[in-house]
Amino acid sequence: MVTAYVMVKANTGEADRLKTAIEEIDGVGEAHIVAGDVDIIAKLDVDSPGRVKEISANAIQGISGVEDTRTYIAMD
Repeated sequence: MVTAYVMVKANTGEADRLKTAIEEIDGVGEAHIVAGDVDIIAKLDVDSPGRVKEISANAIQGISGVEDTRTYIAMD
């Protein structure tokens, strides 16, 4: 099992809609709107690092209103 965290920067006013869309992606365990440099943090629980890439680079970045993402894979 691979756990990863995707930090999502949203266009202004899009955080609620994006959170809902991200939560619907298979492999996303949870998503939270947060204060700080990013707007949403999504936790991924998947079978492989390749699946992390599919979700982060394709599914999440492909949602209209996502400005940027940063992905971190847990090492423990």
